[in-house]
Amino acid sequence: MSDEWTKGEYTISCDPARLDLEVVYAFLSGESYWAQGRSRERVERSVANSLPFGLYRDGAQVGFARVVTDYATFAWLADVFVLDSVRGRGLGLWLVETILAHPQLRGVRRWLLATRDAQELYRRFGFRDLAGSPLGWMEKLDAQIV
Repeated sequence: MSDEWTKGEYTISCDPARLDLEVVYAFLSGESYWAQGRSRERVERSVANSLPFGLYRDGAQVGFARVVTDYATFAWLADVFVLDSVRGRGLGLWLVETILAHPQLRGVRRWLLATRDAQELYRRFGFRDLAGSPLGWMEKLDAQIV
């Protein structure tokens, strides 16, 4: 099973040893709207307990996503980003496509994600808006934790 994919000068890898956690932390804590102020320790713990996907150009990290999953019934796609310097090249599409096609994730019954601005990207892959509270979905949110 390959955990690395290449397209031109770009590579996607699931190897956690390749991750540049400084890049991931800096983007999530400083640039993202969903994780502003998240601590480095919390970023590191979230990555360590997920299936990570690093996006690289010439060895330097330029994007990231992670999946929280049981590999059978549920997967949460989280913290997806591509750095501004390489946006507009279809890399976000390729990253999501690669994640959804990962051999260990094929056949997962339910995928969830949350986005404020990328609905159209995810609709291309079959994601739909949740209406109301289907199937009794509930949330416990501690707004004090970033």
